Amino acid sequence: MDTSRLTRIDETSWQIEPSGAMRVPGIIYGDETLIRAMDDKVAEQTANVASLPGIVKGAYVMPDAHWGYGFPIGGVAAFDPNEGGVVSAGGVGFDVSCGVRTLLTGLTVPEVRRVQERLADALMSSIPAGVGSHSGITLQGREMDAMLRGGAAWAVEKGWGGAEDLARIEERGRMEGADPDCVSERAKKRQRREMGTLGSGNHYLEVQAVETLYDPDTAAVLGLAEGDVVVTIHCGSRGLGHQIGTEFLRDMLPAAAEAGIHLPDRELACAPIHSPIGERYLGAMRSAINCALANRQILGEFAREVFARFFPDHPLDLLYDVSHNTCKVETHTVDGRPRRLFVHRKGATRAFGPAHADLPEALRGVGQPVLIGGSMGTGSHILVGTGAGDKAFSSACHGAGRAMSRRAALKRWRGRQVVDELAERGILIRSPSMRGVAEEAPGAYKDVDQVVIAAERAGLARRVAHLRPLICVKG
Repeated sequence: MDTSRLTRIDETSWQIEPSGAMRVPGIIYGDETLIRAMDDKVAEQTANVASLPGIVKGAYVMPDAHWGYGFPIGGVAAFDPNEGGVVSAGGVGFDVSCGVRTLLTGLTVPEVRRVQERLADALMSSIPAGVGSHSGITLQGREMDAMLRGGAAWAVEKGWGGAEDLARIEERGRMEGADPDCVSERAKKRQRREMGTLGSGNHYLEVQAVETLYDPDTAAVLGLAEGDVVVTIHCGSRGLGHQIGTEFLRDMLPAAAEAGIHLPDRELACAPIHSPIGERYLGAMRSAINCALANRQILGEFAREVFARFFPDHPLDLLYDVSHNTCKVETHTVDGRPRRLFVHRKGATRAFGPAHADLPEALRGVGQPVLIGGSMGTGSHILVGTGAGDKAFSSACHGAGRAMSRRAALKRWRGRQVVDELAERGILIRSPSMRGVAEEAPGAYKDVDQVVIAAERAGLARRVAHLRPLICVKG
């Protein structure tokens, strides 16, 4: 990115001054190296988001950002419905509520090393992964609608997990306001056999070692100790969320024109929050959030069943479950007064600070866990929200962020080469697609350590632990 277009605020904050149709500034977080490595398209998209009606304070961009559809991946923007604010399908993304959950195993690295090969194979055979994979669960009719209304709470009622899991999931496992009647039959049909599946692309299940603790006291509250093993699952709302995004992006284009909204980019298709299509989208999008929460709950239970075969005395307790691609109604203080806003996070994590009422009591003293996904070989991080100054509406980064396109990655790596090189480092990869492994090669991503350090220095979240992969089932 050309930094001459930006005003540097401090070490990790850069501003795009309002100009033209922009209603608020754009704020990009990252150190100078990360900022220079970002595509110029990120700045262009940020300025476009800043021009949408009803936007409040600024258009924010996280340190892992890269070019996306309409909004940059890593983009955050809040809209006030009482000031003509909009809801944008492009501001949520196609994989609605794609997110991460981490489970504690109570196991040590040597215990897992003794069965690593067999455990990897067992996970691969029990975790449906790849394009078109099915789990054996079939939903339709009333049961589909019950899932879309109930989310992870529905999954628990059906026997996938326990009630104690729900306290450790955003929205306590069930997003209010979901309306399955707003979800098309085509979207429901796509999801009919996809519950309990990872999907493809950057989705994965990883068995990880807790390698470094940056804050042992907070780590203890989260149940983490050096040398422990955890399981992390990254996936979303599968075909249903993608179909909802596709349909509403199409339908919001004429709706925006009818509402007199000038779109600087067709990919920013949106509608007034207080409009029939805006409310229909929210009903459908919230249904997709519940779909993703239920999907990760089922996958977590599948992982528990596999671990129970090897370690029957070690149940997997849920640390936390966070979503990345959402629009949620939240109260934030703006110019000294609380306001109810529709906060879009696309490739960004909600990161409430300590004492926030929406956090489970056990975590209220340390802040919301921020689970940062890695890329097979580069490791992952666990942070907690700071709440400092309500920066970016209490948001933080969500991963390393791509450094190159999948096409470019395919030209540089072969899947077998990546698998063999990682195996030499003690990391076992299982995947139905060597092409997918090449597309997701660790080198195709930014330096995740640099990203989380920038997030910490910007005051978005603070580091607690670094995780090293042992096994990765890649979608």
